[in-house]
This record gives sequence, C-alpha cells and structure tokens, in this order.
Amino acid sequence: MDWREESVRVTFALLVASVGLLGPGLAGITASLTLVAVLFGVAGPLFFARDRLDAGPTVLGREVGAFGRVLWTGPAIAAVVCLAFLGATPAELQALGGLVGLVGMANYFLRPVYRVGSVLVRRVSGT
Repeated sequence: MDWREESVRVTFALLVASVGLLGPGLAGITASLTLVAVLFGVAGPLFFARDRLDAGPTVLGREVGAFGRVLWTGPAIAAVVCLAFLGATPAELQALGGLVGLVGMANYFLRPVYRVGSVLVRRVSGT
C-alpha cells in the first residue's frame, strides 16, 4: 500500500466522522457522554468486524474492502471530537462535523502537494 491509498483512507475516515457529528447535530442532540458512548458503541463492533469488512470488490480501480477496514475509525474520531467539546449545542456539533469534513477534503485535495514533496525528497536523497 502506498501513500496515496493511505491519504484516501484518512479522508474516508474523516468524512465518516463528519457524518457521525452532523447526524446527531441535525437531530438536535447535544454533545454529551451518552453520545460519546453511542459513537464508541458503533465503532466497537465495526472494529471487531473489520476483517469481514475487508472482503470487498474492486470498484473503479479501488478496493472497497480497504475502506471497510478503516470504517470503525470514523465513529471513533467523532467520539473523540465530541468528548473534546462536551456540552456543544446541536448547531456547534454540526459546525464541528463540517470542520472535520473540511479537514478530510483538504487532505484529499492536498494529495498533489504530497506527491510533489515525495518526488522532491526522492530526488534529493537519490533514491
């Protein structure tokens, strides 16, 4: 697996975390320990099922199973963000979800910059 696949997986995890924060915010739920427990409660079974989620077809040149393997990290990231901002109102929870999604998309769009950096490091190091 190369750095491009890893960066896409990070983007995927952050977008899943974004949904994990936006959904409760839109439902009018505040950031509480109950929400943190629910998010970790979703992440736990996904973590233990990651080997089963690993088996997936190739769609448009991407292994779907590779994303199933990291699916559990989305709710876990959302739980950590929620834990960091306990007491956030539903609107603030939506804003946090938007920011997490924005970080994910920034990671995705910065992939060409990562590529240029990788090429420069290889040329300078001579490998």
